Amino acid sequence: MKQIKKHFVWILCAVFCLMSLTACGQTVESGSPLDPEMTVYMVQTAGGFLQEVTSMAESEIDMIIDQQAADPGIITGLESYRSLSGDLGALVSVSEQGTVTEVDGGYEIAIDAQFEQRQCQFVLGVDEDIAQVTSMAFNPVYSLGENMTKAALNTLMGMGTVFLVLIFISLLISCFKYINVIEKKMKEKKAAPAPQAAAAPVPAPAAVPAAAEEEDVTDDLELVAVITAAIAAASENTVPADGLVVRSIRRVPDGKWKRA
Repeated sequence: MKQIKKHFVWILCAVFCLMSLTACGQTVESGSPLDPEMTVYMVQTAGGFLQEVTSMAESEIDMIIDQQAADPGIITGLESYRSLSGDLGALVSVSEQGTVTEVDGGYEIAIDAQFEQRQCQFVLGVDEDIAQVTSMAFNPVYSLGENMTKAALNTLMGMGTVFLVLIFISLLISCFKYINVIEKKMKEKKAAPAPQAAAAPVPAPAAVPAAAEEEDVTDDLELVAVITAAIAAASENTVPADGLVVRSIRRVPDGKWKRA
């Protein structure tokens, strides 16, 4: 905890040193060139600021970020350094040369630093009065091979995502035919009429009673004689009685006599 307080106090001292630059013999005005001595002093202060930040342990940086124990610009810079620390490695050296550029709302101090794994440009931003740190950035310098590898990985990831989405869409479209079949079956099931009750068996038509067997009455001589006489009388004696021959006698159904 004491070590964290020590680093935090040093950061505040660095900011105070920047503020003390305004107390120099000349005032920095917007649009006017900076005094070379002031430029050198600002570059040296930024270099010391970088060395102090890189010497902090990761736990100390995490605590300052979590507790928001510094200005927002410093917090943002610490977060950037924490995410890039694996690519940079430990600080090896800091260049004594740097540039101070006037930007909108203040100044930016840029210096080059050499880390174990690569070179990096450190940019420290201050306000117009050089009284507060507004930003802090780390810009690593990657080789052409590293840039190409990152570009290839990004391209591969993007194309892979696109292909996965296309495969998913194609599978979804291929399922439409099954959806249509299921939907058609459901509609047919809803449209099908309710099963009707089993129709009562139609009673078989009653068998028409067979016609009464024709009664052969030709052997009844008396009946034959009577019928022959009746026919002869009806024909007004135009047919002699001995000229009639009765070959068969059939009974007529009762219905015809009733309709007569």
